[in-house]
Parts: sequence; structure tokens; C-alpha cells
Amino acid sequence: MDRNLALELVRVTEAAALVSSKFMGRGDKNGADGAAVEAMRRAFESVKIKGEVVIGEGEIDEAPMLYIGEKVGSQEEGTMEVDIAVDPLDGTELIAKGLPNAIAVIAMGKKGSLLNAPDTYMKKIIVGPKAKGVIDLDKSVEENIIDVSKALGK
Repeated sequence: MDRNLALELVRVTEAAALVSSKFMGRGDKNGADGAAVEAMRRAFESVKIKGEVVIGEGEIDEAPMLYIGEKVGSQEEGTMEVDIAVDPLDGTELIAKGLPNAIAVIAMGKKGSLLNAPDTYMKKIIVGPKAKGVIDLDKSVEENIIDVSKALGK
């Protein structure tokens, strides 16, 4: 069966979102984050990629976070090699307080295409190759959408 990789990644984020939802309003942001990480890690096992986390959370000695350098995916020979940026639960405080707008996030590109970032907070926007160089973090969302639309000829 040939599977759509995008749908596989939806399943990975869905696993993290569903398990973290059980912590909604319970005041346990670390429990929610840990559960999301473990669910995402397990879900990645069935995705046929050789993935490496290049933007993640925590360092190797601070498990259970998906750490920079961690290998995810099936790791089978002949599968696509990819870089991955991941946040299993962005909005731990929101979940803990029972508020909306928490999200599970994955961005993926071919090996070597994503910045191998240190474990630090930063603003990030992902665009395809046709919009490379047109995004400006100092511009508004509206301005960036217009610039990307022009770059894509839309």
C-alpha cells in the first residue's frame, strides 16, 4: 500500500494532540507535554522515513523531549532522509489552564534543508522553495501572505 506522507504526519500530530487533550484544565502542563512527546515518538515509528530532529525541545539527557539529533521514523534502508522541526505540544500552559489554541506541530524537509537550530526559542516560518527569501519576520502576517502570493503568482 502506497501511503501519503502528509497524511502520515497528520496522524503523528493527531496522536500528540489527542493524548494531550486528556490533560485539558488539569493544571499539569509537564504531564501534558510528556504525554504528547511520547505519543508523537510512538506514532513516528510507523512513518517510513529516516528522520532526524533538527529543531526540537530539550537535550538528550532531559528525556522525554524530542531532542535535537534524535532519529525518528522507521529508519528503514531506502527510505527518504529528512530533517524535522517538531513541537509535540505548543501551548502547555494553555492546556493546563483549559484554554484554546494549543497545537502539535511538525515541519519536514529533505535532509539538509532545515536549519539545525540550537535548543532556543525563535520565530519560525516555513515556506516552499518558490517563496524562499520573501518572508520577513518583521512584517505583518498580511504583508507576508501578500508577498508569498506574489512569489507564487497567485
